[in-house]
Amino acid sequence: MARLLLLLALASALLASSLASARVVEHTFNVQNLTVQKLCQERVITAVNGSSPGPLLRVNEGDRLIVHVINNSPYDITIHWHGVFQLLSAWSDGPAYATQCPIQPGQTFTYRFNITNQEGTLWWHAHVQWLRATVYGGLIIYPREGRSYPFRKPYKEFPIILGEWWNANVVDVENQALASGAAPNNSDAYLINGQPGDLYNCSSNGTYNIQFIQGQTYMLRIINAALNTQFFFKIANHNMTVVGIDATYTQSYETDVVLVAPGQTTDVLVTANQSIGSYYMAASPYISASGLSFDNSTTGIVVYQGSTSSSPTMPSMPAVNDTATAYKFNSNLTSLVNARCWRSVPVQVDEHMFMTVGLGLVSCGGNNNCSGPLNQSFAASISNFSFEFPTKMSLLEAHFFNVSGIYNATFPDQPLKPFDYTNTSNSFNQSLIMTAKSTTVKELKYNSTIEIIYQDTAILGIENHPMHIHGFNFHVLAQGFGNYNPSTDRNKFNLKNPQMRNTIGVPVGGWAAIRLHANNPGVWLMHCHLDVHLPWGLATAFVVDNGGTPSSTLPSPPSDLPKCT
Repeated sequence: MARLLLLLALASALLASSLASARVVEHTFNVQNLTVQKLCQERVITAVNGSSPGPLLRVNEGDRLIVHVINNSPYDITIHWHGVFQLLSAWSDGPAYATQCPIQPGQTFTYRFNITNQEGTLWWHAHVQWLRATVYGGLIIYPREGRSYPFRKPYKEFPIILGEWWNANVVDVENQALASGAAPNNSDAYLINGQPGDLYNCSSNGTYNIQFIQGQTYMLRIINAALNTQFFFKIANHNMTVVGIDATYTQSYETDVVLVAPGQTTDVLVTANQSIGSYYMAASPYISASGLSFDNSTTGIVVYQGSTSSSPTMPSMPAVNDTATAYKFNSNLTSLVNARCWRSVPVQVDEHMFMTVGLGLVSCGGNNNCSGPLNQSFAASISNFSFEFPTKMSLLEAHFFNVSGIYNATFPDQPLKPFDYTNTSNSFNQSLIMTAKSTTVKELKYNSTIEIIYQDTAILGIENHPMHIHGFNFHVLAQGFGNYNPSTDRNKFNLKNPQMRNTIGVPVGGWAAIRLHANNPGVWLMHCHLDVHLPWGLATAFVVDNGGTPSSTLPSPPSDLPKCT
């Protein structure tokens, strides 16, 4: 009896300690116009609290985050908390018309959610049109107080947020492209923490720089907030050790180059073990699609304490189409087994899905000629279903209140028309190239495990697609090139320590296999994180049922949830 009382006392003490370590972290986001000077031009952008990137949020695992968003901009706005699980708080996930209607100009909405079983680097961004080009920032989740990293604590940490810049209004860039049916204009520069770097005109004074002390080890939290560009990242003469991706811990992986796709984050340790001097950090594009132009590299500078050098050393960057280097990095990452927040791979699979991801065309309509290929409009699709967002009501509201006519739940487990997916002779195959718009989603049972094979297609050209799933992490079991072959490729599955992510780059002309545990009720968007492809339709949503208990049932929406007009 005495032993039982002792155990109960210890359990109570642990619970009290856990609750005491959790905080309520509260912020206010004022979204408004901001006039900035960049690339020799003055432009008006949409920004949060007068800066782009916006506020860097710092929380501990277990904290509750409350963010009041005041929309003083001329545009509708929502904020997505990229990678946050949103357990029982799907109303705060943020994608417009998926989990909420937008916050209209002059209105406010408060996001409220817990940070549970996640440690590492995530981020937040607008999820309406292309506004995330300037409305974004970091979200760093530290271990609970009293807990440490599963590696030696770095001397100092630096966020490295990669972005893109247009010498234009980004909403206009997107709208003009959609109206014409053509592809949108490319960005005019790349950014590190909001600065193009001194390889661009009128940019040397604002080049981002950090200081190293020789012999110390630093953590760089790399976030790719760019709209449409994957990046190679290097620091001249320095190796990096990857210790985390998408707020999950990894086995240490030493490399001189990191690849990070839009939506992804990578935590690396860098030891200042070089001669005292200055060294460029650089991000250059990885562009897997053929025939696309690209911008210059964006640069920042690592300056060793005591350096008098005025000419930083430049790293040798991979070629823009260096798929071998991209694949080597992506396929060599593995999870740190038994680290906090690690989850073993589900063995029992309840549903198998095979999804094609790629481009296509939609009819221009009437007798009009559009500016896309074959005088049609560019489109994109998953399994030839080109997603169209509702406008009268969000998907989550329609699901919660059982409103019909907003979406249909007929998304197939297999493509309705199989073909030789990566055969480039099919690029302009008239029987395959056309798709059609619909709001078609996939329903999932609570607590089920789904295995998904993402298969790139050659329609209008092969390309690497960074696929993001809201509300979940998933295990990346394997990836490869060509058409997925179940009889041979299943033998490549890593069921022991596969990387866990919320965004996976499907290899160009290839495939990726993932498993997802649907333990979070709500509606969860799945889409390509190249923003050029999202309005074209490369998306769908998972509708996850309630689990039948209070702890597995989505609560009612908050009273201030915005309404659609």
